[in-house]
Order: sequence, then structure tokens, then C-alpha cells
Amino acid sequence: MTEYTGGALEADHLCVLVHGLWGNPNHMASVAKTVRAQFPPEKVYLLVAKRNSGSFTYDGIECGGERVCLEIEEELESIKRRGGNIKKISIVGYSLGGLVARYAIGLLHARGVLDNLECMNFTAFASPFVGVRSPLRGWWSVLFNSLGARTLATSGRQLFGVDKFRDTGKPLLAVLADPNSIFISGLARFKRRTLYANITNDRTAVYYTTGLDKTDPYTDLSKVKVHYVKGYEDVILDPINPVSPLPASHHDQPKPPLRATATKWFRRIPLILALTVFIPIGVVAYLVNSAIQTIRSINRVKQHESGLAGIDIKSYRVPLWINEIREAVEDAYEEINSSQNQEYLRLSDSEGEGSDSGEEILALERKQSQPWRPTLALAPYQFAAKEALDKVGFRKFGVWIHQATHSHAAIVVRTERENFSEGQVVLNHWVREEFLP
Repeated sequence: MTEYTGGALEADHLCVLVHGLWGNPNHMASVAKTVRAQFPPEKVYLLVAKRNSGSFTYDGIECGGERVCLEIEEELESIKRRGGNIKKISIVGYSLGGLVARYAIGLLHARGVLDNLECMNFTAFASPFVGVRSPLRGWWSVLFNSLGARTLATSGRQLFGVDKFRDTGKPLLAVLADPNSIFISGLARFKRRTLYANITNDRTAVYYTTGLDKTDPYTDLSKVKVHYVKGYEDVILDPINPVSPLPASHHDQPKPPLRATATKWFRRIPLILALTVFIPIGVVAYLVNSAIQTIRSINRVKQHESGLAGIDIKSYRVPLWINEIREAVEDAYEEINSSQNQEYLRLSDSEGEGSDSGEEILALERKQSQPWRPTLALAPYQFAAKEALDKVGFRKFGVWIHQATHSHAAIVVRTERENFSEGQVVLNHWVREEFLP
């Protein structure tokens, strides 16, 4: 990693890389290597954030963002002290790192750090911009949303949108996307904002949240024709026309005979028996570890809040809104409610006729839902966040990783593996076609 990071004092462009949940700087090694292969040390100075490594990512987006902000300020000061002169800045976030980076950008903007820099690129790889709350129906959705929010400490509550950030009464994800916030104003300063989203096999952050889309046209890829960016076929989708529906005759397949189906399930019996033994053990171990990590995270956050973690947080607790005196506006966001458990919004749903702004958002989204691309049953704050981020403007690229079943790790080549090679195509596209030097 050290051979790719850092840079020469002649470099005028600082590029910051921020890893994701449970991550560490090594997860960004391939990203750093790709940047360095395209831009020499005399051109781009690379900083891989390290203060949020490992279990420190449990501590929440706010805490992580303050740490990254401090790292950036320290690096800029260090370069200046040694005779360098950084004039440009780019920030790259992977997974949860995209949200942490957005929080840090808001702080850098509010503290005046960006006033002396040309903001070039903000890039996100598989970042859950509107959280990870599952819009699926049934008991699995309830279990996933309830368990997930309570097993990842502060970060879990924020990712599932069940927190109330400071005195706002809103989830942090809603505050991050508030049009009047320092976070949106800071993000808007960047000349180019790009995101890459896996369209399938991302078990950590699914397409609708990473691609800022209220629909998911990739639920059944046998029913659509995929269009690719020229030169990056089979991996990078055309952002203007990513897919088109196929005629029904192209994807209507005869049902397999009963004997073939029975044989298929018979072959799965050993796997099913193994899972009935190992899943309960794994769940217990996961819950025990989650409890331990939550306690540790609480203690770390207390140290952070008291200033004992090496950060003077008072200087980072800046006003979140552009106006010093916040106007009283109707809250357009609401917490997750148990009644919203359908997979798609339907015009026949009875709710949405009231005066509550959240219900008005849902009613509008139902009317706009299209038959072949129905609108997912997201929460009102998620719809509002998507709209606000779309207004800022993102260049969106869908990514189809074929060779790996864990596309979340493959999209940034988190480890050097042969079946992650398509992720290198993504990174090459980014540095060659999207990155503004």
C-alpha cells in the first residue's frame, strides 16, 4: 500500500480514499494502485484514511466523518509544512465510506477548508446513500430491518434510519440529504459526482440505495436487454440507456419437469442439513460479537465526545444548516413504520390521502410508478433523500459483476482474487473516463 500512497511535493491534487464498514485501508489498495498507475506522484497525492479501521466503523457516520475531516486537515497541513501546495481535492468513498466521506465534506465546507481548494471529484462505489432498510415484504424484512439496526451499534441505527440525529428529530441520512444543510452545499462544490452501483449479487448494499433509484429494473435480468458502455462491455452499463424490456416471448421458459425439480431439491438436502446446524451457531456467535462491539463502540464514542480520543470535537460541531437561525419547516421525513412492508407501492393502497408530508410523498410516488418498473416501497425520508441528491447531480453507472457472487467486494477489488477481475474494469473506467485530474 505504501508504494501507492503519498506523493511528491510538486503534486497539487489530493485524492482521499475512505473504506467501508468493518474495513481497513488495505481494502482500498486496488483503488490506490489504479490511481497511481494513471497519475504519477508528481500529479496526484494519495491519502488513504485510516482512523476508522475495523470495529471503529461501528461508531457512526458522524464520528467517522469527524475523524476523516481531521485526517484531511492534518495531511493538508503536513504537505504545506514540507513545502507542498495542494490546490485541488477529490474524495472517494467505498460502501459506508461514501456516507462518511459526505459527512466529512460537509464539515470541510463549513470550516472553510474547501474555500482554498478546487473541488474536483466525489466518487462513491457501492455506497448506501439512502440506507439499507429492506423494502421487501414478509417476516424476513421485519427480521432483517430489526436485527440489522440493533447489531451494528450506532452505524446500524443510522444505516437503517431508526436514529434521531442530535436535536433534528430526523435520521442522519435525512439530514445528510437536507437541501439546506452543509452536507449538500459541500457536495455541490465538486465539479464531478460519480457513483458506481452493483446491479446484482451485492448482499451488503443493494442497487436501489447505491444507484439512487426508486425502482430496480434488474430484479430479473432474463427479462431485460442490457446495454453497455463501449469499450467496457459486460461490466459497465450505459448510464443513458442501461436496459430495455425484452418481449415476453424472449423470457417465457417452460417449467422444468417434476422429476427434475425433485432431483434438484434432493441434491440440496446435505446443504440444508448443514445449514440447520451451522446457522444457529453462527447467529449466536454473531449476536454475541455484536453485543461486545456495541459496548466497545459506546465507550469509544464517549471518549470521542469528551475529547479524550485526540479530537477537539467542539470545533467540528458546526451548525448543520446554512442559515444560522433554522426556519421551522414541515418535517418531510418519518421513521420506518411497521405497516410499510410491501415490496412495491401500489395505487390501490389506502394510505397517502392525509395531510402528513410523508404520506403526500408516498401518494406522489405511487402515481408515478410504472408497470414494468414499479416503485419500491421505500420510506418517505428515502424518497426525499434520493430527490435531493439527484438535484445536486450524479453520473450513475450500473455495474454487472458476473464472475463473483460477492460483487460488493469485487467492485473495488477488495482483495487480489481472479474472480474479482471485473472490478478492475470498473476502476479503470473511473480513472480513465471519469476522474478529473
